[in-house]
Amino acid sequence: MKHALVALNLSLLALYPVAWFAPLMRAGLLPLFGLSDISVISGLIVLWQSDVFLALAVTVFAMFAPYMKTIGLALVHFDLAHERLLPWLTGLGKLAMADIFLIALYITIVKGLGLGHIETAWGLYLFTACVVGSLFCSLFTQRQNIQTK
Repeated sequence: MKHALVALNLSLLALYPVAWFAPLMRAGLLPLFGLSDISVISGLIVLWQSDVFLALAVTVFAMFAPYMKTIGLALVHFDLAHERLLPWLTGLGKLAMADIFLIALYITIVKGLGLGHIETAWGLYLFTACVVGSLFCSLFTQRQNIQTK
């Protein structure tokens, strides 16, 4: 089981950057016109130009928190960090769930108000799978460490 957790966690180091550049959604004013792909990175570029506080929050929640958590968990797996770090890492990983909630809320609002046309894209599912996979990885690592004592 430990080898599977280590493999899952290490795969997230490669999958997170893919998810950041992958299209989360396609949006446009009307379904008749072409839709623009929106990714975490493209959204951040626009946010940094218009709302620095929100851009900083998205950067922390969508990029730094999950990636630092994944690195921290790898350090615990390879006995380079103490296992007392696990509850903090689990909490850090939950911050990325806030970003997924905000994206889902945005999609729901735009669809509900009929202001434009929006479609979810494969990157949203990849990003969500990364966050959920990371959460399970840290929870099972924590449970495994408790059982081995």
